[in-house]
Amino acid sequence: MQQNKVVLQQSLKSRHMSMIALGGVIGAGLFVGSGAAIHKTGPGILVSYAIAGTLVFLIMRLLGEMATANPTSGSFSEYARDTIGPWAGVTVGWLYWFQWVVVIAIEAIAGAAIIHLWYPELPMWFLTFALTLSLTLTNIYSVKSFGEFEYWFAMIKVASIIAFLILGVSIIFGFSSSSSVGVTNLVQNGGFFPHGISAVFLGIITVFFSFAGTEVATIAAAESKDPVKSVGKAINSTIMRVLIFYIGSIAVVVTLLPWDSANVLQSPFVAVLEYLEIPFAAHIMNFIVLTAVLSCLNAGLYTTSRMMFSLANKGDAPKYFLKLNKKGVPARAVFASTIFSYVAVIMSFISPEVVFLFLVNSSGAIILLVYLVIAFSQLRMRKKLERDNPEALKMKMWLYPYLTYATIIGIIAILVSMGLIESTRSQLYSTLILTFLIIVCNHLFRKNKNNVEEPTINPNKKLNY
Repeated sequence: MQQNKVVLQQSLKSRHMSMIALGGVIGAGLFVGSGAAIHKTGPGILVSYAIAGTLVFLIMRLLGEMATANPTSGSFSEYARDTIGPWAGVTVGWLYWFQWVVVIAIEAIAGAAIIHLWYPELPMWFLTFALTLSLTLTNIYSVKSFGEFEYWFAMIKVASIIAFLILGVSIIFGFSSSSSVGVTNLVQNGGFFPHGISAVFLGIITVFFSFAGTEVATIAAAESKDPVKSVGKAINSTIMRVLIFYIGSIAVVVTLLPWDSANVLQSPFVAVLEYLEIPFAAHIMNFIVLTAVLSCLNAGLYTTSRMMFSLANKGDAPKYFLKLNKKGVPARAVFASTIFSYVAVIMSFISPEVVFLFLVNSSGAIILLVYLVIAFSQLRMRKKLERDNPEALKMKMWLYPYLTYATIIGIIAILVSMGLIESTRSQLYSTLILTFLIIVCNHLFRKNKNNVEEPTINPNKKLNY
């Protein structure tokens, strides 16, 4: 295969990249999963979000340093390969691919469940298939169509959060009524830390995973018209997104409503909208959650296909997946990821307590391992770049290497905590088993891979270490 036939098209515009970065941090976990976290931790969950958000921001800064120096569709998989070794690149690439194909299945089922509420006559399996197929066709048509859909999905999510914040703050400070709510709900019912400081650290583990997806912007960088500028802007805005969208919206929830309210546990955002007497609050929130689900599903199809393309480009997946269609999209890789997701969906119906549960648990701690590899990759790449190509360092990690080490310690602390907590222990062990299997398979086929010629995605973008 000729080298110029595996060049991805740079069709994503700056506005696409900005909204991919903005929307990537707003998932269904914020709208739905935050209720359980609030109920277990109390108002102190704000501290949990702040600490988890800071850790994610540091990880994105590490990734941003590498992505601006070498934007590639393989992102952290490529960096791990170049800095740690081929085995690390293969392992993290396939782990990340596996995580997203499972997420695609989960999000498709969640989206189908919401639509089923409105159209109960339509079977769940049909809705799940229809959602996945629709966004698969969108991804296959062109990378620009992916960008457009993600742009509008993200726009709806961002606009919804901003409107929610404006309404909430106006009630809290009495701008729209004769009296203000104040901070009563933050200090009563057991105080700000009703379950003690230890609950805050348990809350970190719960909320950390809701930030997963912020790294998608660095994968999309290889197909943007100005990757260095786009990635830099996306990474630098991460902290503001965390502060405004997560901490801001959760602060509105725990300030307006008692943290131990049953309505908060069920659906905190619906509870607030009903408190504000917004008509059809449940339907409005279901629409917003559906948008978040479709955005995640869309991003998942994109991410898995580009990761598989990158793995195939290095000989770690069949060369069959290197084929691009006329729009420059790795359509075969998109279909392959979709097929695995269909299998996962089928398992959710015929074996929910065994096969599907194992798939879900196996993906539970993957993002932590990916982030850990990102940190170690940055430690080594920074040394190489400072020695051989210092001008490539357009975005630097602060206080290197100390903040990198602090990030590594933070990730390891969460992994250890998962092993100590009964509800998350199975996720950690299942992920470690999957990781071990991938490493063993890679070792068995290493000799064959070493004989595969390695074409580059874009030789003009590749660094020489």
